[in-house]
Amino acid sequence: MSTPAVRPRASLGRVLDDLGASLLDLVHGVPERDLDIGGVVIHDPADQPVLPPGALVLGVGVAAEDVADLLGSLGEQDAAGLVLRAPVPVTDEVRAAADRAGVAVLGLSRGAPWAHLAAMLRSLLAEGDVAVADSESLGGLPSGDLFAVANAVAALLDAPVTIEDRSSRVLAFSGRQDEADPSRVETILGRQVPERYSRILQERGVFRELHRSDRPVYIEPVNEAGDPFSMPRVAVAVRAGEEVLGSIWAAVRGPLSAERTEALCDAAKLVALHLLRVRAGADVQRRLRTDLLSQALEGGPGAREAAERLGLTGQSLMVLGVSVVRPSVEAAPDADPAVDLEGDPVVAHDRQRVGDAFAMHLSALHPRSASALVGDVTYGLVPLPRGVADGEDRAVRIARDFLERVGDRATVVVAIGPVAAEVGALPDARAGVDRTLRVLREGRGERRVARLADVQVEALMTDLRDMVAARGDRPTGSLARLIDYDRVHQSQLVQTLEAWLDAFGDVVAAAATVYVHPNTFRYRLRRVAEVGELDLTDPDARFVAMLQLRVLGADGG
Repeated sequence: MSTPAVRPRASLGRVLDDLGASLLDLVHGVPERDLDIGGVVIHDPADQPVLPPGALVLGVGVAAEDVADLLGSLGEQDAAGLVLRAPVPVTDEVRAAADRAGVAVLGLSRGAPWAHLAAMLRSLLAEGDVAVADSESLGGLPSGDLFAVANAVAALLDAPVTIEDRSSRVLAFSGRQDEADPSRVETILGRQVPERYSRILQERGVFRELHRSDRPVYIEPVNEAGDPFSMPRVAVAVRAGEEVLGSIWAAVRGPLSAERTEALCDAAKLVALHLLRVRAGADVQRRLRTDLLSQALEGGPGAREAAERLGLTGQSLMVLGVSVVRPSVEAAPDADPAVDLEGDPVVAHDRQRVGDAFAMHLSALHPRSASALVGDVTYGLVPLPRGVADGEDRAVRIARDFLERVGDRATVVVAIGPVAAEVGALPDARAGVDRTLRVLREGRGERRVARLADVQVEALMTDLRDMVAARGDRPTGSLARLIDYDRVHQSQLVQTLEAWLDAFGDVVAAAATVYVHPNTFRYRLRRVAEVGELDLTDPDARFVAMLQLRVLGADGG
């Protein structure tokens, strides 16, 4: 029994094979090194990231005069390659520095966003399915390797091919994309079909026909002068039973022959198997990572082993928690913030989307960070660089940068827990995150990032409310008498007392908050003392009344 061919592990050669021509060019160096790529890291001159062995470094905004020095630094950390925006300034000094460091220099095509390159690289370099051996294959191709599948389909059709999901996002593409029209190149660079073309296809009913049929659909080009969508397309839906997983798109010169049409239909079945394998592998990885991170946060006998498997032992950890308070406006424009959103599918989708974005944000900062959605909170653990003392302040900056990038599609809050000096301190750090998140969720202000120290009073009052609710406590003494009197006589004595306490005894200010004349307020205040049998000059009595109002509420709980 012959062993199926195994595709080489992640290397610069493979990256250039899969992403070359459209995205990356080898400017200088030898890509056929034995060193596997250990991760994708964005270079930050102001905050040097920790590089895993064999890192592929994205030199965003690196000045030409700094390239040689950066190559030297990357060589000392055994990096595999440096990506710079084309045109890359390749001087004799840069060539010499690259040769000494053993670091290949690559150029990113103009117009290609760095974020899309990073996402494409991480998708390409991911092993995909932790439950599948490296030698397992589907249809003679490595299981889940969509780029290999795209190249195989392109060879069958003799046309450049993309594999896309239901939202027209590019999952993989074949070689020979330079043979297609400019719109295909724009799609590859943006990793998404441009909105104007999606709108045209929607208006033509192409997507409707594509999703209703199991046969290929032929799409004529746009008949507008100068429009870059100048080549016909043939597309077929990729299905698993009745579910549409995505589609295959080929840029062709004309209608396919009967033989190639059948070949495309057969290819769609094979792509469906690979997409299901990728999805199953991603689900397995997500569940595994969630279980490990959850175990580390909960503590106990297995916490250290879980942290070791995540690569997070022997270092201090910053602990962050992310929660969606309200769903995307475009997804749920009429959502009521006061409504319990537990179980809402829109919220579940937003939690997963925000969680994935948070994981990518953290991985760009530190290759050994860990993030997972546990319940309704996405927790993140980020190793604290040695010698750095301001861990919580650093975590706050990370949180604010993340919120700026995700924008306002959904209302998201981020809590910062105490720095965990060791794995055993993670449960306490998580408890701090959970307490802070609860305050942020219930908060009336615009605060979206906070540490426990920032919300200490609110967190303490929340804990007290939980305690009295669990015991079934009700207002007693003066407050109980005032509540009963207001209920019978439709008066506002409790409101008067609360306003006076909030105003520190300033009658004029308190009267203004309840919109009555100060003399009227003074009369009501005397009635508070009489009905409630409350000595307003006694500081202990005032404290008890204020505490009951804060914990039990003016309506008695």
